[in-house]
Amino acid sequence: MEPFVPPQFSLPLAWTVDLLLPVLLKGVQNIDEVVIQPEDRRMLRSLRDERVLFFTNHPTTAEPPIAYHIGNLIGSRFKYMASRQVFDWNWGAVGRVISNLGAFSVIAGINDRESFKAVREILAAPSGKLVLFPEGEPTSGENDNLMPFQPGAAQLSFWALDDARKLDPAADIVVLPGFIKYVFRGSDFELRDKLGAAVGKLEDRLDIHPGDKNLLRRFLTIGRRLLEEAEAEYKLAPGAQRDFDYRIGRVRHAILDNVADRLGVQGYERDADAIMKLRRLFAVMEMIMIDYPDPKLPRLSADEKAWAHRELIKAFDFIVIKKDYLVSRPTAERFYEWLARFESYVYGKTPRALGGEPPPMARKAHVSFARPFKVSEYWNATDKSKRKSGVEKMMKRVQSDIQTLLDASLELTQPLVKPYDVGPDAL
Repeated sequence: MEPFVPPQFSLPLAWTVDLLLPVLLKGVQNIDEVVIQPEDRRMLRSLRDERVLFFTNHPTTAEPPIAYHIGNLIGSRFKYMASRQVFDWNWGAVGRVISNLGAFSVIAGINDRESFKAVREILAAPSGKLVLFPEGEPTSGENDNLMPFQPGAAQLSFWALDDARKLDPAADIVVLPGFIKYVFRGSDFELRDKLGAAVGKLEDRLDIHPGDKNLLRRFLTIGRRLLEEAEAEYKLAPGAQRDFDYRIGRVRHAILDNVADRLGVQGYERDADAIMKLRRLFAVMEMIMIDYPDPKLPRLSADEKAWAHRELIKAFDFIVIKKDYLVSRPTAERFYEWLARFESYVYGKTPRALGGEPPPMARKAHVSFARPFKVSEYWNATDKSKRKSGVEKMMKRVQSDIQTLLDASLELTQPLVKPYDVGPDAL
């Protein structure tokens, strides 16, 4: 497999996707409406002739097609940086489509010169427009949380502005921070009913009797059972019942460290945060899967690749199961995020955040934007020794802007169950 997949553009394909986008969003992502306020639509149209770097959150696989819709509202075409492994989904069919819509690949964890060169060329070009997801891969699956941002995108935008100003001294790049919030359609009764039916199947599978527990307590009971099974599988001594977050943290690290040991991953930091470990191991597995020419990579059989991939998905499931996230605000959206983790672990389903099935209930996607700003506000033309601090300040602003949009979006959905109503025998 080729390590780098360059961006292409097929006008007939783009016209077809433009026409069918509402149908595709519904069929592939179960999104039946994208909500953008009129003032934001006017702002987007004003950016048509500008160089634009669009940052947004990336909890699932639904954000790229929504960004495509935003490009249409601008009246232009975005280019997209995407994980190299995505281009091989569905035996390469996904790659053929998205590359002809302007997507190009990046391999995390290496100095991907071809990908970085593409970013610079896109943003340096007049009216060039690029979508970047600063959370990187893998996606978190949590709509109400942000993963740590990766700063490389800001550095690349600085280099692109260097290139653009060689041809046009007045050139600049507009940074547009955005946030996408998904809200399920349906009454509270309907949502509770659907969730109750799905969790009931899990309870039957795990031989759990729910009694008169409410929905929140039922979810926590399943979480406790899966935690206990994982502790037994990875030979971890069970802790006190109230130590859920600590116990689940041990499971995350045990899974990740076991994979790193089995693969003999070099440069693996055992004391790192679980998210950093997961990113490192996903990057290694991606290079293995595409046969990246690096003699330091382990040679794995098909069975070993399948085992490592499944173990990393398990770790991913446990990383995003955090008790307070659900009990503090038990909305339908957060329940479904946990349900996806449970079904991934119990049934072996691929999580939606990693390309699996969409949620069974229809959703709206609410898109909001922070005030656009210019890269030149942080880029220094004469003193390049200040670039590092400029990069850090710019990404700090982007993350702050997106976090503010996230916080404002929380009121778009309300809890189905009274927060913290977990009962005396819950986790």
